[in-house]
Amino acid sequence: MIIYKDIITGDEIISDSYNLKEIDGAVYEADCKKITIGNDNIDIGANPSAEEADEALEEGAQQVIDVVHSFRLNETSFDKKNYLSHLKTYMKKVKEAMKEKGASDDEIKDFEKGASGYAKKIVANFKDYEFLIGESMDPDGMVVLLNYREDGVTPFVTVWKHGLTEMKV
Repeated sequence: MIIYKDIITGDEIISDSYNLKEIDGAVYEADCKKITIGNDNIDIGANPSAEEADEALEEGAQQVIDVVHSFRLNETSFDKKNYLSHLKTYMKKVKEAMKEKGASDDEIKDFEKGASGYAKKIVANFKDYEFLIGESMDPDGMVVLLNYREDGVTPFVTVWKHGLTEMKV
């Protein structure tokens, strides 16, 4: 398995166990699922009451999105102006990190072109996104985008391809 970490903060962001799809050479998208956590049902041999069986979520249980829960991502918020400011600074840091790792000029140009194009798509649909940051809550790190597919039910995350480093597990 490969775990992808934020190139800036080192936070674990996603893994290849989620079906990552490369989009426009700039980002990866991965479909997520809603899961229930905190529902530690311990069988003590008693019969549950009829009322308990009707409850949608047991007491103490909550629904979360698997990727968000697994990688301890934290919700944050942006208005469009602040997000664009963050993105500009973040992309500069990614470019510097790519240079340090020996990326060619062509790779950097491809990154800049792809990132710029995808950023326009984000801005065009800005109100549809939720914003998540890594476990360290470092404001300089990658902001993971959470949205829902056309069905309105299937969540998916978008992560910046060039802002990731691989860690084989």
